[in-house]
Amino acid sequence: MHDTLNPAQLEAVHHLHGPSLVLAGAGSGKTRVITHKIARLIQAGLAPERIAAITFTNKAAAEMRERARSLVGRAAQGVLLCTFHALGVRILREDGAALGLKSQFSILDSDDVIGILKDCGGTTDSTTARHWAWRISQWKGAGLDADAALAQARDEADQLIARVMARYHERLAAYQAVDFDDLILLPLKLLQQHPEVRQRWQQRLGHVLVDEYQDTSATQYALLKVLVGQGERPNPPLTCVGDDDQSIYGWRGATLDNLRRLPQDFPSLKIIKLEQNYRSTNAILRAANAVIGPNPKLFPKTLWSALGEGEPVRVLACDHEEHEAERAVAHIQGQRVRGAAWRDCAILYRANHQSRAFEVALRRAGIPYKVSGGTGFFERAEIKDLCAWLRLLANEDDDPAFLRAVTTPKRGIGHQTLAQLGQVAAALKLSLFETLFAPTLQATLAPRALGSLHEFGRYVNELQYRARHAVGHEDARSVLQQWLADIGYEQHLHDHADSPQQASARWGHVLDFIDWMAQRCGGDDATDPQGARTPRPLLEVAQTVALLSTLSEREQDQDAVVLSTLHAAKGLEWPHVWLAGVNEGLLPFKPDVDGDPEASSARIEEERRLMYVGITRAQRTLVVSWLKTRKQGRERTPAQASRFIAEMQLDPATAQEDPRAKLRALREEFAARAAARRV
Repeated sequence: MHDTLNPAQLEAVHHLHGPSLVLAGAGSGKTRVITHKIARLIQAGLAPERIAAITFTNKAAAEMRERARSLVGRAAQGVLLCTFHALGVRILREDGAALGLKSQFSILDSDDVIGILKDCGGTTDSTTARHWAWRISQWKGAGLDADAALAQARDEADQLIARVMARYHERLAAYQAVDFDDLILLPLKLLQQHPEVRQRWQQRLGHVLVDEYQDTSATQYALLKVLVGQGERPNPPLTCVGDDDQSIYGWRGATLDNLRRLPQDFPSLKIIKLEQNYRSTNAILRAANAVIGPNPKLFPKTLWSALGEGEPVRVLACDHEEHEAERAVAHIQGQRVRGAAWRDCAILYRANHQSRAFEVALRRAGIPYKVSGGTGFFERAEIKDLCAWLRLLANEDDDPAFLRAVTTPKRGIGHQTLAQLGQVAAALKLSLFETLFAPTLQATLAPRALGSLHEFGRYVNELQYRARHAVGHEDARSVLQQWLADIGYEQHLHDHADSPQQASARWGHVLDFIDWMAQRCGGDDATDPQGARTPRPLLEVAQTVALLSTLSEREQDQDAVVLSTLHAAKGLEWPHVWLAGVNEGLLPFKPDVDGDPEASSARIEEERRLMYVGITRAQRTLVVSWLKTRKQGRERTPAQASRFIAEMQLDPATAQEDPRAKLRALREEFAARAAARRV
């Protein structure tokens, strides 16, 4: 089973007793190590349901599940493979009653959070509310509640946000709702305050594996320590897999302190380095090792490859953004002539706005492309509409979901009616849905408005009953299809679309969503340890719908050039990578932080890691480009190459483009255009 692993990987896989840190350099096979270790734990006698492997994305969890299934078959179904937030949901669904949380609590999405914060803070400005949400998320990631945040507030602005945070938490409690940060913070609080719950979960989890450990926040690390019994067990069953050189999410709460503290918190920790890269050529890896070299080292390592030297890394100076885009397109056309598929090529950049010039150039050349990290499936308005309905079915106290569902599609219930409903609900201290049938409401509303609300309430109750029992005699798909027909959602899309084509595309997304929900209810993602299919009620699946972030879309496998930010590209790879806009002020992005040398140094180190991530996405060829001039507003100003280009320590004789290479590029471009005309 493990004959394909190198010695370092084997060492990591066979270390079963006690904590370990696997320092997995870019492209060194960390997923292979995690899945083989899961197989080894099962082989050693640990029941699959006592193994938890925690990732940061649903996509990574799905990939890990497939790989584990190929190694151990049906036994992989029993392993808990999920994100940190999904684990938090499971803990709170089972034991949240100890915190006064019912099992059908709602999970608010970012739009809900912004809406509630506006209300709590008395503002209509979305930018202000988003800033409040970011600050509150920072505090929660550090484990602070509203009182602690107020005590630590740096200025009047922070004091205001801390007071808004207190009102926000009161509102969440009233709604029986949580936000994404609560899915880590509340399980931590639960396990810390209730020893019997903590002991039960520690006994349940015989080994915990964590992927991308360098991206954990302070509260995620604290939750891990409690789950594995740090300080309570002599050899806590923990495997952390990560790379300090790829820590690029400091802005969202990830902290390298978790790596620094790991050997101190776990004295018996075994550290294993994976330095053999299976992705890139040595020319690319030399540039990566050189650029990350100036950063302080927690655990020094040097990547190497058995794939040979490969083509030299090239650096191109471009006159401006349009020139850079033209050069990139010509390069991609040349790769196409030499046999590459469009999907083999990626253009990576630091900021979203950099994609515009490349999109224009690719369109002009007739090259298909897709922008990675664009609107996620669950961010589409039509999917948010459906999710609001499902959240309301799962939790009648979810006021944000109620407001969206009752007004989508329109059913003659206006803002004035909803405002009066809200006033009565506030006076009675009930949720909006509970207030629908309150006697006090009859004296407040006109008969017609009251009738519309009652009709809506009765329909939700009927749909809720069907969703709870839609297993066996009535399948989830029929319930969902009838629901869409009842509310006239397809017609609603046509009434509010800019064109029939747009309405058709949105309806296609709705049908994809219905298929996906029906599959989950059918047991595709929920099997018992023996691998038997276990159908689930629609209502049970609806309870977790707000936690999900992506669905596989129809165009996922299309043959197209990928445009992506460096942050969105982490974990991905392409044969041919063009790393664009490597200029001071872009990469690194605004290196000086208000004259604070320590903060500026920390920012440069993270930006350098981001450059390292970009370089190590390339498998066979890498081109790095920078601009001689940049557009700032309406003005064009001189620009400088990034310091990171010099730090790559490339050989000038091979890195810089000479006249012969330029002529070769032109011939490639002409050949590519001729080929396109023939097609």
